[in-house]
Amino acid sequence: MSRLPDSFIDNLLAKTDLVALIGERLILKKVGKEYEARCPFHEEKSASFTVSPVKGFYHCFGCGAHGTAIKWLIEIDNIDFREAVEILARRAGLTIPAQEAPAGGRGQRMGGHAAQLLAACAKAAEFFREQLTADLPAQEYLLQRGITPEAVQRFGLGYAPNSWDALRKELKAFKKDVLLGAGLLSQAGNGHCYDKFRGRIIFPIHDRRGRVIAFGGRAISPETTPKYLNSPETELFQKGGELYGLSNVLQEHPAGASELVVVEGYTDVTSLHQVGITTAVGTLGTAVTSDHVKALFGTTDDVTFCFDGDSAGRRAAWRAVEAVLPVMTDGRSASFLLLPDGMDPDQVTRAEGGHAFRDRLASAAPLSEFLFSELVKTVDMATIEGRAKLAKKAMPLIEQIPEGVYRDLMRARLSELTGAPAPPPATAKAPSLAERTPIRQAIALLLRNPRLASQLPVSRAFRSVAKPGAALLAEMLDYANLNPDATTFALLGHFAGREEASALIKLADAPLPEDPTEQLADLRGALGRLDKHARRRRIELLQLQDEISHEEALELRDLLQFDRDPRRRVPAPPGASRARH
Repeated sequence: MSRLPDSFIDNLLAKTDLVALIGERLILKKVGKEYEARCPFHEEKSASFTVSPVKGFYHCFGCGAHGTAIKWLIEIDNIDFREAVEILARRAGLTIPAQEAPAGGRGQRMGGHAAQLLAACAKAAEFFREQLTADLPAQEYLLQRGITPEAVQRFGLGYAPNSWDALRKELKAFKKDVLLGAGLLSQAGNGHCYDKFRGRIIFPIHDRRGRVIAFGGRAISPETTPKYLNSPETELFQKGGELYGLSNVLQEHPAGASELVVVEGYTDVTSLHQVGITTAVGTLGTAVTSDHVKALFGTTDDVTFCFDGDSAGRRAAWRAVEAVLPVMTDGRSASFLLLPDGMDPDQVTRAEGGHAFRDRLASAAPLSEFLFSELVKTVDMATIEGRAKLAKKAMPLIEQIPEGVYRDLMRARLSELTGAPAPPPATAKAPSLAERTPIRQAIALLLRNPRLASQLPVSRAFRSVAKPGAALLAEMLDYANLNPDATTFALLGHFAGREEASALIKLADAPLPEDPTEQLADLRGALGRLDKHARRRRIELLQLQDEISHEEALELRDLLQFDRDPRRRVPAPPGASRARH
């Protein structure tokens, strides 16, 4: 692998906000000086994945995943070191210095066959662009299709002249096997080679680093078939894993795209970008694959799939549903938009404009709604047999969803539609009181008996604890105190629709003592442990200071007396600096 100066890597990592980078993919919760989340690299029920902005690395205590911002991108996006560095450098506004490849390294290999393929594709793209500037009919065709000169430049569009060997002559410096390997030539049965693309508008296909790796050609003449022609699969290009326009999206949104809009064709992508929807990408006319989905959710958590409204479009949408379900972890969103029958995104944007298309995107059906609406069409919901058939069709799909809140909610929705109770999740066993954290135990007790809150002090030290669930517990106590007659149902209703709703429903069913006196004792014990932790954290914070105010000294004295820990040392009063040893 080619070598970059250590000083550059150090500077790059120093300028990278690791929390912001990882926070684009995971829901992070601040816990002290660090952040926690559920690990994306293995299945887990509770958060064991930590991000340390001070130390500059992430670490999972469950599976051992560990690394810096560079390692994060390599692992989460399945890219190489160079690609990860380029992404971070673009975000940080840094220029990557020149480098040399050591003998035998990957850089040297890239100087071989693969690098020649890339060079041939780049040279071909340049040739096609030049041909477009000299061909008036091709230019007129693009204008008729509503593709502006700005879009031509943005996407590097070109034109392949209607010649059998124009490109081959232009690229005569490259060996025949390189041009064949790059998919630029076709070979007849007699061994004769000729230009693959002839008389077509050329759409260069870029990888996420912006390198040309293949081409798509659109026929100008209606008599020419096929209408669209793609490069064959090569060492550089695998059709089922590339997204047309993704490199443009990454350039337009260097800090990360908030969403992606997935369409099928080249002109669909260019048309959407022209009207300001600069997050559009295309599947190169193929069905959505698992590799596509991986690339999509490796870029954003919010994806909208847009298809024609005819039967073919509906089939394509359903294949997208099947590809998306296995990766629908909590926090991700997928929506589906079917356009009027016989119209594609290019036609809709030209007929209605960008604002109208944005309105359509806003009305896209969430994955859950689309999945059930499509399945309901195939059964008779008025009969028990029809509802049973719906459950039989839906359950295998729902079980593909990773364990979490989203899968639980999909189960619940199926139960609503069929009238049958949802089957319990595989992990429905509630933890015992001994297995529960003090925060979870306190929340479970409050849910069971909200009136316990009136028998507790309103203000408690635990509110300053930066632990997952502490803020929720404080909010529950406040609500229960303001509503002394609140019931379990009322408390759950108050938090309905929140991210924590599903977990609260499970905690409400946890096995607990039935005696209110015993419940109160357990709640006081849980809150007491939390308060003790908060006091000790406050003591540590005060003792770390070189100087403290008079009020802080009194606070520390009271805390130490309350905590009954004579071994702790009181810091110097105001004005007296403490020497470091």
